[in-house]
Amino acid sequence: MDNVLLPSLIERFIKHLESAGKSSFTIVAYKKDLEQFTGYLTSVDIQDIREVKKDNIDGFIAKLITDSYTKKSASRKLNSIRTFFRYLKNEGVVEQNPSLDVSHPKYVSSPPRIFTKLEYRALRDFAKEDARTYALVEILLQTGIKIGELANLRTEDVTNTGLNIRQYGKTPQRQIPLNNPIKKAIDEYVKTRPSSKDNHLFITRTGHPLLIRNIRQIISRCFREIGIEKATVNDLRNTFIAHQLQNGASVEYIARLVGHRRLSSTERFLNLVKEEAERKEKIGEL
Repeated sequence: MDNVLLPSLIERFIKHLESAGKSSFTIVAYKKDLEQFTGYLTSVDIQDIREVKKDNIDGFIAKLITDSYTKKSASRKLNSIRTFFRYLKNEGVVEQNPSLDVSHPKYVSSPPRIFTKLEYRALRDFAKEDARTYALVEILLQTGIKIGELANLRTEDVTNTGLNIRQYGKTPQRQIPLNNPIKKAIDEYVKTRPSSKDNHLFITRTGHPLLIRNIRQIISRCFREIGIEKATVNDLRNTFIAHQLQNGASVEYIARLVGHRRLSSTERFLNLVKEEAERKEKIGEL
């Protein structure tokens, strides 16, 4: 069979992902993982995808860990390789999927990072210095939406009844109620928002849509300025879920709100909330 060179196959796979409606963030992640895998295969003199065996994939995973990648990161890259080979098998490019025989590196999943009350207040207080930053932080902290969903918001998605969240990857479209602090933060930002023909809610100073990486940079700067360490934008989502549970919201309601397709994704926060409550009780007994 012709056209078995890895770069051209990766391009075909990326086009397949695009036609399947995958998010740009997911597509970029797949592309980086597979280009890294291709680089490794080239280093061991493999150019033809049909020559790839289980040992080659094992070798790639082992090299990642040697190169200081976490086991979790290596495991995610193995998932990318498996999806790629599944596509190639369906296309008739390969007869077998050698990645299925490769074991995931065993790792202990660290619990979600939840902000303390002090960190929560400090983040909101610092963000107030800039209307756009404050609106970004308020929406993330008080709706639990993903960063990609935030970047995808349009001006017409903000209504009197709530926030319309467009479908993002596998996360479904949904409506989220808005409380007064969020409404006020959005109103204040819209007053200072530069004029733009683009209808994205959040835009740059020059009127272009604010990209995921731009939002990540803004939030990371907030973390840096107030001394919050080892935090990511997704931790604002984690904090929202935990706070909702602490306030007595049901797992089903929160799952619907944040777009979790599996209740187990929401339920894993229950232990964290329970442990925090027990810790406070112990402190109170001292």
